[in-house]
Amino acid sequence: MDRNGTPAVELDGVTRRYGETTAVEDLSLSVQEGEFFTLVGPSGCGKTTTLRLIAGFEDPTRGTVRFGGESVTGVPPEDRDVGVVFQNYALFPHMTVGENVAYGLQFSDPPDGGSDESRVRDLLELVDLGGMVDRDPDTLSGGQQQRVAMARALAPGPDVLLLDEPMSALDAKLRERLRVQVREIQQELGITTIYVTHDQEEALAVSDRVAVMRDGTPEQVAPPRTIYHEPATEFVATFVGDNNVLSGAVTAVRSPDASDGAGNGSGQSVADVTVEDITLSVALNGDSGPESAVSSGDQLTFCVRPERLSVEADRNALTASVTSAEFLGDTTRVHLDWAGRELLLRAEDPPTGTVTVGFAPTDAHIVDK
Repeated sequence: MDRNGTPAVELDGVTRRYGETTAVEDLSLSVQEGEFFTLVGPSGCGKTTTLRLIAGFEDPTRGTVRFGGESVTGVPPEDRDVGVVFQNYALFPHMTVGENVAYGLQFSDPPDGGSDESRVRDLLELVDLGGMVDRDPDTLSGGQQQRVAMARALAPGPDVLLLDEPMSALDAKLRERLRVQVREIQQELGITTIYVTHDQEEALAVSDRVAVMRDGTPEQVAPPRTIYHEPATEFVATFVGDNNVLSGAVTAVRSPDASDGAGNGSGQSVADVTVEDITLSVALNGDSGPESAVSSGDQLTFCVRPERLSVEADRNALTASVTSAEFLGDTTRVHLDWAGRELLLRAEDPPTGTVTVGFAPTDAHIVDK
């Protein structure tokens, strides 16, 4: 099944309620065959409930879950052909590593038609744990246990792999290393994977597409670069990475060929927006969404990433004072006070005292009108 065919997993108008509490509200999503799809969002946004609905651990109050175009609503987890890796790994302490991996094969033959022993051996090699078949789980590090859990989930050859924050208990450096390995394994096997995390950086790093969840429904579903550079809403703009969000009234809209160079050579129209008595120019970079049909008097909310602010800029200049700075290694996050509001700047050579920062009109992205 190719990416343009029937979705591997589809949720159609799915709602899940617990009494008076709604965990997932009218959720519609489709995940393509072989895709690495990530659900990201704050605690309580519905991402884990969504995963449990896909796995069959929960039944929807309303709506339909489909695998390959066929409804699986009401089908028990063991009949859904999914592999699940939980946050706590759930390894059996009385079993060896090999016995843990082979556990799923009690209910299903190896997908390649070989023996259980060869399947276990091949999977342990795949997750870089070859030679550990006889080890006890409690002698392994957290990262090794996570890989055993993944090998166990993959043993029966499931059509869909579900990962519920499997690396949340690991230290930052190990998380970075393992997320690369998880992505490599997923690509090598070509298995449809749905991943739940609260870590925005992790979501951007491993995914083909990301769904940013809020209050039981996705605010935006898009590839990672689109999520980061073109957030659809103010919530997405502020949740995924640092951002400077500003709002103001439009005082003028100028065409790309304006005689004063308002288009900045970009071929795009520009809106002048008054924020705190300062006029800022924002490029209108599309014919749909909140930037379409902008006119004088409209209220615009737009964002500028901290790395897009530059010191001593001559466009959209703002004079601010440095309040603090955080050295992050390759860059410094500088906190600025401008007109009583905080701005963030990323800089290799952080300024001090009073500084003028600015941005090109094309570096601003409109999130609401």
